[in-house]
Amino acid sequence: MHTEFSKMIASALSVAESQVAHTLDLLEDGATIPFISRYRKERTGGLDEVQIGEIKQRFDKLSEMGKRKATIISTIESQGKLSTELKQRIETCWDATELEDIYLPYKPKRRTRAEIARQKGLEPLAQIIAQQKENRIREVAARYVNGQVKDADEALAGATDILAERISEDERSRNAVRRQFRRDAVISAKVNKGKEEEGAKYRDYFGFSEPLKRCSSHRLLAIRRGEAEGILKVSISPDDEACLAELSRIWIKGKNDCGRIISESVSDGYKRLMKPSIETEFAASSKEKADEEAIRVFARNLHQLLLAPPLGQKRVLSIDPGFRTGCKVVCLDAQGNLLHNETIFPHPPRNEYAQAQRKLQKLVEQYAIQAIAIGNGTAGRETENLVRSIRFDRAVDAFVVSEDGASVYSASKIAREEFPDYDVTVRGAVSIGRRLMDPLAELVKIDPKSIGVGQYQHDVDQTKLKGTLDRTVESCVNAVGVNLNTASRQLLTYVSGLGPQLAQNIVDYRAENGPFATRKDLMKVHRMGAKAFEQCAGFLRIPNGKYPLDNTAVHPERYALVEQMARDAGVSVEGLICDKSLRQQIKLDNYVTDECGLPTLTDIMAELDKPGRDPRDKIEVFSFDPNVRDLNDVHEGMVLPGIVSNITNFGCFVDIGVHEKGLVHISQLADRYVSDPNEIVSLHQQVKVRVLQVDYERKRISLTLKI
Repeated sequence: MHTEFSKMIASALSVAESQVAHTLDLLEDGATIPFISRYRKERTGGLDEVQIGEIKQRFDKLSEMGKRKATIISTIESQGKLSTELKQRIETCWDATELEDIYLPYKPKRRTRAEIARQKGLEPLAQIIAQQKENRIREVAARYVNGQVKDADEALAGATDILAERISEDERSRNAVRRQFRRDAVISAKVNKGKEEEGAKYRDYFGFSEPLKRCSSHRLLAIRRGEAEGILKVSISPDDEACLAELSRIWIKGKNDCGRIISESVSDGYKRLMKPSIETEFAASSKEKADEEAIRVFARNLHQLLLAPPLGQKRVLSIDPGFRTGCKVVCLDAQGNLLHNETIFPHPPRNEYAQAQRKLQKLVEQYAIQAIAIGNGTAGRETENLVRSIRFDRAVDAFVVSEDGASVYSASKIAREEFPDYDVTVRGAVSIGRRLMDPLAELVKIDPKSIGVGQYQHDVDQTKLKGTLDRTVESCVNAVGVNLNTASRQLLTYVSGLGPQLAQNIVDYRAENGPFATRKDLMKVHRMGAKAFEQCAGFLRIPNGKYPLDNTAVHPERYALVEQMARDAGVSVEGLICDKSLRQQIKLDNYVTDECGLPTLTDIMAELDKPGRDPRDKIEVFSFDPNVRDLNDVHEGMVLPGIVSNITNFGCFVDIGVHEKGLVHISQLADRYVSDPNEIVSLHQQVKVRVLQVDYERKRISLTLKI
């Protein structure tokens, strides 16, 4: 079966069959996607994470279809209706829709009108009508009158029910109607009576109608959310007359009474059975397509957010702003450990502005603070202005940090375990500070759905969403690499080959034995086997450890190779890392083997060039316009600094320092046609925008990058 699947997947993805086969072998052997893409390039022909993920996804789907086919064959066989031809057709079918169409006539059903008619013995009458040759069909129908059938009219009605079901289950009929749905189906939405006020946010869809094939992902998901909340009534419908005409061409052959009965059967089968069934099918497939698009956009945003520039190991003062309850202030050391916490009240109602200034000055001096993190929630702008008004005894940069998900973290089991003696406000302030230091390490503690970079994340398929987001987090964690001696259990969980239990065992080992001296010491961790070590070792770093290669992405399985290179150059491994001119003299072709080719050797040399490097960009200081603090300060024509906070298919949202994010529609991103907003902007990018329009009532801001 692997061979057959490899051929199909290779054809679909336009890659070599051998690449797919080797990838599937590696996956079956327990290798992770990050490990395969990084350390098995020779086996896969250099496939990247996306391609390997696609291969796995398609293989899983085909495997599920294989199980479904076995169930279908078993069910039909138990009915005594499985012919050799039918079995062969099922076994060779790999289209899910076609497979279900083949199965439909044999699928166990409820007690349908057609089934009742069959039990009354009316199947032969339906057969006679279907041939459309009998000119005295009422006389023929009269022969079927019995204890269960009172007259010819009832016999003909029962036969019509049988024919309607047969037509609705016929593959040709269903495909003809599907073609009409694909070509011209319209999705419509209208407000349910009495729900106008409750559903005001959906008023754009109270009388909505659009060709289904042109309905964008975000509109479809918004409509379906409105439907789920009981606000909207939604339907998908093709041109009914065109569908009936197409079905009539297939089924009506005679112009006699039989032909007229077939015409009634076509109409009934289409309206009562086939159209609702195929509408459900298209509702599901369009929703699935919209889900996939929304999940793809969410995953791309999450990837950018997790790889946002870190401040690094600096001493940080972090503020979770507030008015009535005050601003929670915490001081963190360079490793993110909590040193001090207290509350200041610079804003109304207490207005202790001068005291707050003095307190912050003192804390910066006392704890040798190097940077200040300010949450961007309630009172965030006012607190930023407070911080910028203070003259500190040193250069201290202030950064506004997204609070999205901080409250989720602060109330979580993880936060309670980490800070059992502190309340949620302290935990939230710590999280904001740590996000500045290392967004990736802190954000992995929070459910990705709560981080604030998706749309409709609660409306899409939750299993698919979780799988995609988990893979995204895993990809980011392994792309950056993890400090084995400081990483949290949550961060270690996402390292290739580890998972929650081994991550916890590593943390326990550190607590009992102190820091790891070498990667090899990982083998002393409880339940760390050779396979898990192979998968995780290359992604774990030991800065300032005993062995220089332990702080690189060079895998331990290639240490001997690097040592040989160093010996051939007449230096130690450390000497080879320090001397670029020596590395440039190495002829990589001399070290090629069957298992280690030029792709891996090139990666090794890149690592030796910058050992322990962080692939993320450097963080930049940013300031909002000091004169813009709330929506009423925003006016048409203003040019303002902003930060891209979210990217969608229809544009991007920009934070300009007020509670409401402004929208730059895709048409306002550039002076040319833009098909993908990511061509122009990236998450957390600093931009200049001009205000096009402000809807104060609906609290919406329209912006443009075309200044």
